[in-house]
Amino acid sequence: MKYKGSKATSSSDTTPLLNPHHRIATTSYGSNHPIVIEMAASYTPPAQPIRPIFLGVDVGTGSARAGLFDEEGKLLGSASSPIQIWKEGDFVEQSSTDIWHAICAAVKSACSLANVSGDEVSGVGFAATCSLVAVDGDGSPVTVSLSGDSRRNVIVWMDHRAVKQAEKINSSKSPVLQYCGGALSPEMQPPKLLWVKENLLESWSMAFRWMDLSDWLSYRATGDDTRSLCTTVCKWTYLGHAHMQMVNEKDSRDMEACGWDDDFWEEIGLGDLVDGHHAKIGRSVAFPGHPLGSGLTSLAAKELGLVAGIPVGTSLIDAHAGGVGVIESAPELQSETTEDDDEAICHRMVLVCGTSTCHMAVSRNKLFIPGVWGPFWSAMVPLYWLTEGGQSATGALLDHMIENHTASRLLANRAASQKKSVFELLNNTLESLKRDSDAPFLASVTKDTHVLPDFHGNRSPIADPNMKGVVCGMTLDSSEKHLAVQYLAAVQGLAYGTRHIVEHCNANGHKINTLLACGGLAKNPLFLQEHADIIGCPIILPRENESVLLGAAILGAVAAKKYSTLVEAMKALSAPGQVIQPSGDPRVKKYHDAKYRIFRDLHEQQLSQRSIIAEALA
Repeated sequence: MKYKGSKATSSSDTTPLLNPHHRIATTSYGSNHPIVIEMAASYTPPAQPIRPIFLGVDVGTGSARAGLFDEEGKLLGSASSPIQIWKEGDFVEQSSTDIWHAICAAVKSACSLANVSGDEVSGVGFAATCSLVAVDGDGSPVTVSLSGDSRRNVIVWMDHRAVKQAEKINSSKSPVLQYCGGALSPEMQPPKLLWVKENLLESWSMAFRWMDLSDWLSYRATGDDTRSLCTTVCKWTYLGHAHMQMVNEKDSRDMEACGWDDDFWEEIGLGDLVDGHHAKIGRSVAFPGHPLGSGLTSLAAKELGLVAGIPVGTSLIDAHAGGVGVIESAPELQSETTEDDDEAICHRMVLVCGTSTCHMAVSRNKLFIPGVWGPFWSAMVPLYWLTEGGQSATGALLDHMIENHTASRLLANRAASQKKSVFELLNNTLESLKRDSDAPFLASVTKDTHVLPDFHGNRSPIADPNMKGVVCGMTLDSSEKHLAVQYLAAVQGLAYGTRHIVEHCNANGHKINTLLACGGLAKNPLFLQEHADIIGCPIILPRENESVLLGAAILGAVAAKKYSTLVEAMKALSAPGQVIQPSGDPRVKKYHDAKYRIFRDLHEQQLSQRSIIAEALA
């Protein structure tokens, strides 16, 4: 296995490596013309603000959000701005220009709502989906779309165009794959990069930088191309443990990227990314939260309504920011009273529940778990190994099932007129249905309906992007009550999937006994209670329900030197909120154990059916 330094080209070696000691004029992203960034040669910070305020920015699938937090981790105000998205089958694309404009709008709105002036912000952190961004040498967009539209330079995380490329890469049996659960997902970056090279040669030759979206955001804000251990390790096959000797976070700024496996890139047909000391994919890396460059450039500060030079921390993927924002929010539970903090954190799993769900757990020792991503060293909490399970469609699945039901339009109109969410109305319908049918408990109304939620493949623990969703128990009923039962069955199917992940992780070395939840779905009490009942673990909610924004803001707090380490900032700025306990009714447990067996059988039946059809078509 060859690491960085084994191959380089002289022409690319002249490309400057940006760091605080080597500042140059560079160019920023622009839709038509490159915009020159004026780099600050030196920066004198203003007088210490009366109240330190930290800004977190989170770019999700459909919107950019900004939140401002005080030094106690309390949310002062937040705002969001929508993002344009193009969906055509397995192809899902966005525009980095549009994303940046949405961020600027969200930040200005959040400051206004929180009554915070730009010069009060002490530090900034970015988090985003693990989407792939392509820019040229001027920072201008390079299309990744078959349409040729130059705006469409982002392959969104959920894009599944690269399934065949992922299969090809996984057949290589490269040693790096053992750190990804044994197989790369088409949602990761190497398959997407290989797809571009095989299908868009002009774009491939034009691209000067390939970046994870959150890294591009911090680069756009500071001009510093240093990548995050979070993004590179989790989505690019970077081996972060190559830096294990650099355990002193204070000395880890701009670490030379020594964790790339050159043999892997060459074997899968992307050896040109090794050139120039990996200039196109990252020549330097840093722990999340370490200050980048000289802080905000003058241009970025003007666009955001902030002050030039404000420290900006190395980024996180959005789910991992949620983990940072919530994993230290656990109150002292009975199971943790005899353990020190370093050990207690290893018994927790964070569910970041949004369009998809990520399942984040950490351990002191590296645990290789088939079908589950990782172990990733220092990808979320420094010096801990991260295990990352996931479901590719959770909020997206519930939306899909609701919106494609005959009763959805009437339900949506009623929700709008009553100023309630469709989920609140469906939850109320289920309570009425329980009473009317004399069901022993709410969950039992789905006794004839079973959902396998793999509508967008199975991310873990089966790690099969070709898995399909299943709904058992269909009738000719098209009423709102029928929709409510299907919705509950889908929620239960998602919870059974999480139970499968937790059991699989525990069977392979973890000792998870507590769940913490954040994200949009964590605001749905039925979703939370079903998960607690089905998995048999308490679910802890954070005090602040915007955990991803808080995680991003924590990066800014660390960059601003308010805290010496990320862990110190996590403990200081996060706090527990409500705790949802599993049902104590033994009938509920017996019911869910039975439905869980059906859930597992549906997986096995699908694999068997696939084999039968493959043999028939052979």
